[in-house]
Amino acid sequence: MRLTVLGCAGSFPGPDSPCSAYLVEADGFRLLVDFGSGALSTLQRYVGLHAPDAILLTHLHCDHMLDAVSYIVVRRYAPDGPYPPLPVYAPPGAPDRLAAAYGPDDGTVEDVYQFYGLQPGTFPIGPFTVTVDRMNHPVETYGVRLEHGGRVLCYSSDTAPCDALLRLAQGADVFLCEASYLDGVENPPDLHLTGREAAEYATKAEVGRLLLTHLVPAWGSEAHTVESAAAAYTGPLEVVRAGASYEI
Repeated sequence: MRLTVLGCAGSFPGPDSPCSAYLVEADGFRLLVDFGSGALSTLQRYVGLHAPDAILLTHLHCDHMLDAVSYIVVRRYAPDGPYPPLPVYAPPGAPDRLAAAYGPDDGTVEDVYQFYGLQPGTFPIGPFTVTVDRMNHPVETYGVRLEHGGRVLCYSSDTAPCDALLRLAQGADVFLCEASYLDGVENPPDLHLTGREAAEYATKAEVGRLLLTHLVPAWGSEAHTVESAAAAYTGPLEVVRAGASYEI
């Protein structure tokens, strides 16, 4: 598997990155996991406008799905279009949410997307074996475990501490985990992880490599996040950047 980071800023676009969007490739198949604000720009820059063969939206907050709305124009009104419906795996409210964001007078978006509702469990997408489970976040949110060729990538999506995250991450080769909040301060409950908390899950799950994402530059220090994480996880650790690519 290959992971390409199209966007990694948390909660709103940062000065150097769009919001969450990660392209995972195997056997010529490209799965776009999340499609947050601004990521349509980097999709074109790093892999191409029509790269995705399917999309998985972990939840329906704007920083994880809003550019799936802009992408409607790409597929519906292209000079060589319209393109056939693209598979989208998302929480059950996705069709109405995307249609409402696109425009209340434009009706359905199911000419553009073929929707599959997420629920906890395991299922195939292209060559991947996908397992999702509910995370601890204010809206219905799914963490993701992708398996292919004996390798495992786990993505936390957005979550506060929860047992399901540990189950999904167990033994993963790469753990892509959010670290939105700073340690040592009083943060809002049941929303996000700190760098230390992400690292503690990485250690308990015995993952091979920890990639921190969804940092919010306006809310705190990256150096502080990394220092806190390094105190709780001794394996390879880094903060991802837009445009970065990883072999898994």
